[in-house]
Amino acid sequence: MAHVSLNSFMHSLDEALATKDGTTAAELLSFKHAHVASPRLQMEKPESYVQRVFEPPYDEMVAAHLRCIWAVRIHDFKLSMVCSVFVFNTHTSFTRIFQSQKDENWSLPVLFSVSLDLRLFANSADIQAVKKSVGKPGERLEKAAELLMGCFRVCASDNRAAIEESKKWGMLNIVNQLFKIYFKINKLHLCKPLIRAIDSLVIKDKFSLPQLITFRYYVGRKAMFDSDFKSAEEYLMFAFERCHKSSRKNKRLILIYLIPVKMLLGHMPKLSLLKKYDLLQFAEVAKAVSSGNLLQLNESLEKNEAFFIKCGIYLILEKLKVITFRNLFKKVYLINNKTHLLPIDEFTTVLKLMEMEDIDDDETQCIIANLIYENKIKGYISHQHQKLVVSKQNPFPVLSSVL
Repeated sequence: MAHVSLNSFMHSLDEALATKDGTTAAELLSFKHAHVASPRLQMEKPESYVQRVFEPPYDEMVAAHLRCIWAVRIHDFKLSMVCSVFVFNTHTSFTRIFQSQKDENWSLPVLFSVSLDLRLFANSADIQAVKKSVGKPGERLEKAAELLMGCFRVCASDNRAAIEESKKWGMLNIVNQLFKIYFKINKLHLCKPLIRAIDSLVIKDKFSLPQLITFRYYVGRKAMFDSDFKSAEEYLMFAFERCHKSSRKNKRLILIYLIPVKMLLGHMPKLSLLKKYDLLQFAEVAKAVSSGNLLQLNESLEKNEAFFIKCGIYLILEKLKVITFRNLFKKVYLINNKTHLLPIDEFTTVLKLMEMEDIDDDETQCIIANLIYENKIKGYISHQHQKLVVSKQNPFPVLSSVL
């Protein structure tokens, strides 16, 4: 197939489209397929050849695809940009075809194929643009998202009773492509209406498992950034448990977000798990939180700062300081023989030992008040006596039962 002739390619694609063989057509319009390596298909101006075989609007789609094969083989900045435009044209012409197919959904595999290429080429073009300081970062991905939304609306508006023939089966695939773009360009607020649209579908649990895993992975990440950690845990656990064991890279990616969520809910990761997935950056963090060692937590966050920032979880991990305070203060309680009257200045002294040098009793009271508010400590502050009065029963509730 790497040396396929132009006539052979066009007639194979024409036959697939004529017989409504969406799977074969999708392969022949995908840049993952071997035909893109054929020098015989690298044509700058394929229109006259294409129009001999294909009627409008298929001719536009095929011509754009062939021009892109030509452009992608030439590693030049300007042509990389042109290549992304050709993919946009392919997607635009396909959208018109897709929309015109009122009572059928055989072309869904083609939708999935050209949509994937659209996102990948837009991302590649944006990377090149940033290197050359041309245009705004994410500009082409935003354009790609607009085109994907057009297809999403076509799928969502299909209200035929025969659900097996509905275009709604294409919604989740498009949503997952949009999620990848919105997370890339940091526009997470645009995910909310898409999540609602999928959750309202009768078929929401009947999509393929890979699509459901991807969807719940991104919804879990969105919930994490919204501080809805229980929902984040549910979605990310679904993704991790159902991700195939051979997909080690994907399971590791899920864990990068699941581990912080679990820690915030009071569940520290086992060292064996961190070693298995090469995530030892979390080992010292978990140890520090468990032991209430605020100094060690700060040091471990600083040590692995670049990794945590790259993954977008540094600020999430900073929230672990609240749990670390709780565990540290529990040690003060235990040292005082579990008395229910604890002087505020003792907590201040401990915090100073953790190199919070500018801390005073007023700031300590604020920290304690926050822990009480979040139900991590049961008790109240006696301002008159400058003491923390803790409950005589279960003054430090188990974290996993609290959140």
